[in-house]
Amino acid sequence: MNKSELVDVVSRTTGMSKADVDRAIKGIIYNVSAALARGEKVTFVGFGTFERRQRKARMGVNPQRPTEKIKIPAKKAPAFSAGSELKEAVASGRLPKLTLQPIVKKMSWMSGKSKSKKSTKKSGKRSR
Repeated sequence: MNKSELVDVVSRTTGMSKADVDRAIKGIIYNVSAALARGEKVTFVGFGTFERRQRKARMGVNPQRPTEKIKIPAKKAPAFSAGSELKEAVASGRLPKLTLQPIVKKMSWMSGKSKSKKSTKKSGKRSR
C-alpha cells in the first residue's frame, strides 16, 4: 500500500475528505520525523514504537568487489518495534478492532461566536 492508497482507505473508513486525510497523514509523518530527529521515542499504544538507535561502526564487504573490506561508520538510524495488537493481527490474519467516534461537522451558523448577553451581576456595593 502506498500513501495515496492509504489516503483512499482512511477516507472511506473515517468519512473524512481525502484532502483532510492527506493533511493529517503529512502532519503525522512530519511530527514523528521531528521527534525522532530530536532523539525522542514515539509510541502508538498497541501499534508500536518508533525510536532513534545508534549503530556501531563495523567492517563490511564492498558488494562490487567482494574481496575488498570497507569500514562502515557509526550512525543514528530509525527503528520500529511492533506493539502487541499489531503482532497479534499479523500472526492471526484478523483485522484489529476499530472504534471511531462519529464526525460532527460544524454548521455555518455554529461557526460564529455566540451572542450572549453580558452577565449583569450586582456586586454587594451600591453606586452613589
